[in-house]
Amino acid sequence: MSRHVLTELKIPADVHFIGVAKSVGNRLGSLVGFSLEQLDELAIAVTQACESAIEAGEQTWGPGASLKLSYSQLGRGLGVEVQAIAPRSHEALPAARQLAQQRQQEDLQRLTHEMIRCFVDDFRTEVEARRVRISMVKYLIG
Repeated sequence: MSRHVLTELKIPADVHFIGVAKSVGNRLGSLVGFSLEQLDELAIAVTQACESAIEAGEQTWGPGASLKLSYSQLGRGLGVEVQAIAPRSHEALPAARQLAQQRQQEDLQRLTHEMIRCFVDDFRTEVEARRVRISMVKYLIG
């Protein structure tokens, strides 16, 4: 399946900027032909993916990360990739967490990922040293 990148967005890894990511996704979903229900599902998935990436970035590097979102047209669908990117500052250190807190966060991450799967047709995550990547695809059905 060919992937055609429609646009990319870079925002601070801060929940206050998630609305921008949702707005871009909704507009592009409208152009692809998504129904209002599909747009709502996409908005929920983008919100959850951004929150998950923000949390993973804070756990790994502490504050100061950024999010990079790539929106792609995939045939009759829309792909959204959310990446948390490590801060460039040399002062940013991995956040120290106690083991119990880390397990609780991992359980919450799993729950969040299962929720995202309810609203999109394809979902993948990948963790690298300086990047956390969440990829989703929502297809236009019908």
